[in-house]
Amino acid sequence: MASPSRRRPRKRMCPPAPDWSARTYVRIQPSDIGLFRFLLEGHDNLGVFTVVNNRQGILLLRYSPHLKREMGAFLKQAATEMELEILPAPLRA
Repeated sequence: MASPSRRRPRKRMCPPAPDWSARTYVRIQPSDIGLFRFLLEGHDNLGVFTVVNNRQGILLLRYSPHLKREMGAFLKQAATEMELEILPAPLRA
């Protein structure tokens, strides 16, 4: 009796480490900052954020550039839970 053949899982190729993180600024209600952190952590720490202005609820999200599509999907989903506005990036001097 022949044993069933088992395929070895294919190794996933990771993209090379980027030189810079992608950045996105968002504005939410200051009272929703804790909820936003909870939702982001629930997505396997897709990125990290820094509170730029806690009175206006402005956050700076940093994430790997190859995860831009996933971050966009996360922000779209988070917008169903809270009021969320994606802000234009400030000009660099």
